[in-house]
Parts: sequence; C-alpha cells; structure tokens
Amino acid sequence: MPTDIDVAQAARLRPIVDVGADLGLSRDDLVLRGEAMAKVRIPAIERARKARQGKLVLVTGTTPTRHGEGKTLTTVGLGQALRRIGVKGVAAIRQPSLGPVFGTKGGAAGGGRSQVVPMEDINLHFTGDIHAVTAANNLIAAVLDAHIFHGNELNVDPTRVLFPRCEDMNDRELRNVVVGLGGPKHGVPREDNFIITAASEVMAILCLTEGLADLKERLHRIVVAFDRDRAPVTVQDLTVQGAAAILLKDALMPNLVQTLEGSPALVHGGPFANIAHGHSSVLADRLALGTSDVVVTEAGFGADLGAEKFVDLVCRQSGLLPSAAVLVVSVRALKHHGGAKRKDLAVEDLAALERGFANLDAHLGILKTLGLPGVVAVNRFGTDSDREVDAIVDHGQSEGAKAAAHTLYADGGSGGEELAKLVVDAAKSTPSIHPVYRDEDGFEEKVSKVAATIYGAGDVKYDAAALEDLERLRTAGLDHLPICIAKTQLSLSDDETLRGAPTGWTLEVRGVRASAGAGFLVVLAGDIMRMPGLGKEPAALTMDIDEQGRITGLF
Repeated sequence: MPTDIDVAQAARLRPIVDVGADLGLSRDDLVLRGEAMAKVRIPAIERARKARQGKLVLVTGTTPTRHGEGKTLTTVGLGQALRRIGVKGVAAIRQPSLGPVFGTKGGAAGGGRSQVVPMEDINLHFTGDIHAVTAANNLIAAVLDAHIFHGNELNVDPTRVLFPRCEDMNDRELRNVVVGLGGPKHGVPREDNFIITAASEVMAILCLTEGLADLKERLHRIVVAFDRDRAPVTVQDLTVQGAAAILLKDALMPNLVQTLEGSPALVHGGPFANIAHGHSSVLADRLALGTSDVVVTEAGFGADLGAEKFVDLVCRQSGLLPSAAVLVVSVRALKHHGGAKRKDLAVEDLAALERGFANLDAHLGILKTLGLPGVVAVNRFGTDSDREVDAIVDHGQSEGAKAAAHTLYADGGSGGEELAKLVVDAAKSTPSIHPVYRDEDGFEEKVSKVAATIYGAGDVKYDAAALEDLERLRTAGLDHLPICIAKTQLSLSDDETLRGAPTGWTLEVRGVRASAGAGFLVVLAGDIMRMPGLGKEPAALTMDIDEQGRITGLF
C-alpha cells in the first residue's frame, strides 16, 4: 500500500471555502491561508454557541505502545464515516508538534485513507499557531529576566523563577541549563530549563480559553516566580499580558481543513496528555457543536490521561458534556500488555492477547467511572488475524460495551460505517459525567482519588522537593486548584515498564507546578520529563525534499 504521504500528495482537495460552506460558514467567516486551509473568525464561534448543539463524542484509547495505536486516525476516519451514513459529523483534533514529527511517534494528521490534508502543511508549520505560543511564552520569560536585570523592583527571587522557556522540538540538552553567563552585561546567572511548547502553560491557556478577553485574563494570572517574601509574581505584575495576547491573536482562531474525503475537520492547539491536559481547544469544539450533529473530539493517549483530564479539567471549566467515548484499541498493544515481545507482536498469539485484556478492562472501567458510555474501536492492522480481532470485539461486548473493528486506514470512511453507527447510537444517551474529585477536596485528596480510582495505585508518596513546592503554593493560596498529573503514557502506573493493569503500586510525586492561568496545578509523577529527547535514529534522518519541492520520508 502507498505510504501516508503518497496518499496525501495524490489527493484532490476541495476549495476550503466550499468545505466551510458545509458548516454554514461564509467566505467572510474565514481567514484564508491558501486554497486548502483557513482560520475561522471568532464571531462565527459566537454564532455557533447560539445554534442547536450537536452531540460531543470523546475519542480516547487504551495504553499505547511508543508508536501510537491510531487514535487520531480513528477520529479523522469517524468524521468521514459519519458523513457516509448520513450524519453531519466533524472531527476535531490537535495540531502536530514538530517534536514527535521529527522524533519517534510521527505526525498527528491521521494515516492511510483517513487523514486531514494538506498533510505536509499540517504536520510541519501549519498556520504558525505553535510558533505563536512559543513566541508568547518566551516573551514572558524574557521580560521577567529583563526585570530582574534592571533593578528587580518586584524583589523576584532568582532561585524561585518558575516560568520556563519552550521550543517545539525534542531536545534533552535543554532540560537543565544555566542562563545569564558572560558577566554583568549579559544577565543574572541562574539555573533554568526548557520545556516543549506542548507543555507550556500558554498552550494550555490557548486551548482552554473562551475568547480574547478570557485569554488576557488567563495570561495575567500566570505565576512566573516567587519573590523573596514567598509571594507569587505574576504576568500581571510584569504588565506583559497585552503583548503576549497580540502574539496569540491569530492562533486563537481554530483552523479549518478537510479530510481525504472532503469532509470538514478542525485542527487546533497541541498539548500532550502525558505532560499537559491533552485536548485540542474549547473554541474548536464549540464551533463544531454549533455547526454539526456529531463532533468527535480527540483527547491524548489513554483514558487514564486524556479522558480523565477532559472530564476533570476541560468539562469542569467549559461545561462541555460528552455523550459517549470511543476507546481505540489495537491487537498489538494488548499483546504487548499481555507480555508478548516486540518482535512477536505481528504473530498471532491469543494467549498474550487475552492476558492483555486486563488493560482494556481497566480503561473501560475508567470510562465507566467518568460516566462515559464506551464504544470499543479496534484499529485493524494488516498483521492482525481474524481470531484476534474477533476476540477483542467479543470481549468488549461481554464487558457491556458496544464494540466493532474498523479498517479506516485502508478503506477510509467506508471502513468505519459499522463503528460510526455504534457511536451515533451511544451518543443518544443523556450526558452525565462524573468528575473524579470535588472542587472542595484538598490537594492530597485530589491526587489520591485520581491515583487510586483511575491508575489503580495503592498509595501516594511525596518527595521532599514536591512537599516544598506544595508548601509554597499553599502559602500563596494556590493549592485549591484542580490537578493535572503528568506521568508516562506507556503504563497505567508512573513506571513505563509496568504493563497490563498494575495495582497496589505507589505513585511518586516529585514536583508540583502552578498553572494558575490555565486553572490547574501540574503534578509531576515518576520520571516524566516535560522536554522529550530524540532517539538514536529519529524520523528526521530519513526525510528529504527535492528540487521540485516534493517532500519524502514524512511517514
């Protein structure tokens, strides 16, 4: 079969104005970025809020392998399949980050015959939103350091600067750095660090905001440091929220593109669910809900990360209410969690598959805990046997979930019509989500509830550094915020080597960071890093472009 990029480059795209018309958007609602991409103006979103609202379906997954199991592919393919069965459906996905694109996981535009296009533009610089987030983030960091250099009227403690710089690339060398070297003219020396842009609080704010006024309000609440009296220093204190908002004014508008079958798709924001909240944007979902019947919106990684954070953070802040959830699963991932070796994942192994059902059951249990009716979607790979695929479908149904396999990769929307019908049926239920914790719960209680109820942990342990962080946040009156636990996506636990559904283990908290503008506290668990590193043979090594501008090696 042709590669993803071969399929994408052969596609004949509809004018984006015609795609927008399918959603009731006029030419004046769009800011064109060429013939095939556009931004949607905020007034169109305000109209969509007042229109009849469609059903929201959350797409999540079981615990993936390092290469992902096709969650974005399934989201995009469902958007196509819904249209094929006569339902006005829209897919809303996150923007690809250059880190994974040039690293191991690859792009985030779907795959095969279920992609959003133009794939190369979307997977690379797209409309510049992630670069705008990077610029706004680093402007705030630069103004903070300039303030310290020019007299430090706010009495900032240079050893308690909390706001890191960011960039949209995997680069482990930047995890821990020293800045301000070179003498008195070049700054105040201090330890610092970079994070990937997807983990930036500015990215979270962009994805959770309701508009420009709310964006500015959130930006000014960002805690950038503590002063020597242990009081928080904010972006408002630096008076730079207006300038940061200017850099984000275009990024605020959702991006409209199309699937390979010409149906509308929204691509906006790009937080990772292992280190951030993992959902595209509230604005994109609001636009889709007011212009379509069913919206399939993607949350990152497994239900322990993306789905929990969607309910406990996105729904809590926005009031969005998903009617159902699609749980993407693959044969290879379940065999991996059943103990099969990597080299044997393409070989039929019903015993390993059945052992891996523990991971599937755990994620179905998470959806039940969150109040989300689950639809099991088996993303079928060419190496899967009929017996393996049928076993997953049968098991999902035996656990009380609707279940179907799909061939959205090979066949596009036609390969997911059965799944689409199940999703529409599941979405008929009245939304009734169940957050894991209450607003009034204390910080430790919130962490314990997520650890026990969602992850299966038996206990929580706080390192000395985490306790120090928590004390500082309590003194500042910030410990009441909801929590966003950052942990590995490769296990239900905080240890990526533990497969299946481990229980009784201890969640290790090693740090707590304030994201007051985004509206939560980031809890660093296990050895999670907010700046990934490149592997020995990153995907970048096989990419090239010829004299005609044709890109090769991009998946």
